[in-house]
Amino acid sequence: MTTPNHSQLGQPTTYADQYDAALLFPIPRAAQRAALGLSQHLPFLGADLWTAFELSWLSPRGKPQVALAHVTVPCESTNIIESKSFKLYLNSFNNTRFADATEVQTRLRTDLTEAAWRGAVVQSSVGVKLVAAELFDREPIYELDGLSLDRMDLICDRYTPAPDLLQAATAEAPVSEVLTSNLLRSNCPVTGQPDWGSVQISYFGPQIEQAGLLRYIVSFRQHNGFHEDCVERMFMDIQARCQPHKLSVYARYTRRGGLDINPFRSSFPQALPANHRNARQ
Repeated sequence: MTTPNHSQLGQPTTYADQYDAALLFPIPRAAQRAALGLSQHLPFLGADLWTAFELSWLSPRGKPQVALAHVTVPCESTNIIESKSFKLYLNSFNNTRFADATEVQTRLRTDLTEAAWRGAVVQSSVGVKLVAAELFDREPIYELDGLSLDRMDLICDRYTPAPDLLQAATAEAPVSEVLTSNLLRSNCPVTGQPDWGSVQISYFGPQIEQAGLLRYIVSFRQHNGFHEDCVERMFMDIQARCQPHKLSVYARYTRRGGLDINPFRSSFPQALPANHRNARQ
């Protein structure tokens, strides 16, 4: 079975220390997308940007090696990769010998691509970039660019997604804005554990009423959903209620189990954002 309840989430776990690609647990995107009214013809482009902070393996002589991994999963892929299974999979590298970092990178790309597209024809590979230990000090920390919505002192009293809070000045001239908030919180749909994040909303179109947008972001506070699903729900709600000509939604969630997941969805082709972590990550 490939539903979240059949994954390792919330289950007692035995940690494998020898490489095992079978630990990866793909979950089809289709069910959550169907709930949003989405079909195979998606109204957005983008990817899920992962960072793996706990990657280690053994050299041919048995010496431990460490690296960071930046992973890019195309949003059109058939599946998301359940994060605990990803952690267990990475842990299985710990006492396995590889010739070099290139072999590790190739193995990661092959296995993650297979899991992301399992049950369908592979259309594009998962991207994998390794950062060697001697380059760790070149990994920057940035906050999301844009005007902070958090500056507003508001009454917030709705904590499940409330798209009716979204409004835009559709009778006025369009504007271009980049708006951010650090007040995003949702919950794992299986364990109920909180997921903390920051979100950036970039758009061109009727001006979005900012107080309503912040209240809408806060309304995810008691919502149970995977990171990828939350961002796609935000994208669809803003698109439907505010009717922007162009829209991008980007969320950076704090890491759990040595992994962070940062979904990006855009209504038009553009370069993916650089996978630079925020201070909370």
